[in-house]
Amino acid sequence: MTQRPGFPVKLTTSGPKRSVGPIPAGLTGRPAPSVAPSLNPSQAAAMAANATVPRSDTSVTGLGLDSVAVRARMVRKLAEQGVQDVRVLAAMGQVERHRFVESALVNQAYEDTSLPIGLGQTISKPNVVARMLELLCQGTPGKLGRILEIGTGCGYQAAVLSHLATEVYSIERLRGLHEKARTNVRPFKLHNVHLIFGDGMIGYPKGAPYAGIISAAGGDAVPEAWLEQLSVGGRLIAPTTTAAGHQALVVILKTTQGFEQQVLEAVHFVPLKSGVV
Repeated sequence: MTQRPGFPVKLTTSGPKRSVGPIPAGLTGRPAPSVAPSLNPSQAAAMAANATVPRSDTSVTGLGLDSVAVRARMVRKLAEQGVQDVRVLAAMGQVERHRFVESALVNQAYEDTSLPIGLGQTISKPNVVARMLELLCQGTPGKLGRILEIGTGCGYQAAVLSHLATEVYSIERLRGLHEKARTNVRPFKLHNVHLIFGDGMIGYPKGAPYAGIISAAGGDAVPEAWLEQLSVGGRLIAPTTTAAGHQALVVILKTTQGFEQQVLEAVHFVPLKSGVV
C-alpha cells in the first residue's frame, strides 16, 4: 500500500510541481475575465425574479416578503459589487438562502453578511460565495464537471453548486454540520449532490479526478491530496495563509507542466483542520 502523504504539504514554486507552498508576501494576481456572458445589475435582478426556483414548499416566503423578490435584490447587489458570470448570478438567485440559516436569523439571510450555523462555523457572505464560484467557473463556457467542495457547512454552497456543475461531492468533518446539511438539502432533491462525512484534508479519492475543488476553510498550505485529485485543466479555489501571516484567496490551475498559482484578495475563513468530530 502506498503511504499517504502528510498534511499540509508544503508547495513548491518551480519544477514539476506536486504542491503549492506558503504564499510569498505581496504576490497578487488578477485572473482573466470569464468566458461566460455577463449581466448588468438590472438584468441580474430580472433574471433572478423570473427564475424557475426548486422549492421544498412553494408557499413559504422569507423576510415577510416573497422570497423570489428578496433574492432578486440580493442578486442585483452582487452584480453591483462586480459579480458578472451569468451562471453564478442565476444559481445564486435560485437557491433560497433563508432555508440554510437558523430560524432566528432568517431576517438576515439575504444580507451580505456571514452568519453562525453552529459548532463555531459560519455560512459565508453571499458576495464571497459568488466570488469564489465565479473564479471556479472561469475558463469553462458551459456547465462545470465534477466538483469537490471541502467543508459542507450548512449545505448552502453545495446547493448553489448543484446548478453550476454536473456532479458535486461535498465533504464535512463535523458530524453535526453534516447531518444539518443533509436535513437542509434533502427537500430540494438535488440528485447530483453527494454529501460525505469525512476528513476534507484528504479529499475524496473515489470521486476523483475533479474539474474543480473549492474549500471553505484555509490552512498554511494546500494539501497535496487536493492537487492529486484535481484533473489537468481543473481549478482549485481556497483561502491560504501567506508568508506575511495573512489569509488570501488563492486560485490554482493544474496544467500538464505543473501548477499555476494566483493570489488574490485578503479573506477570512475558519481554519482548515484534519480528522473528524
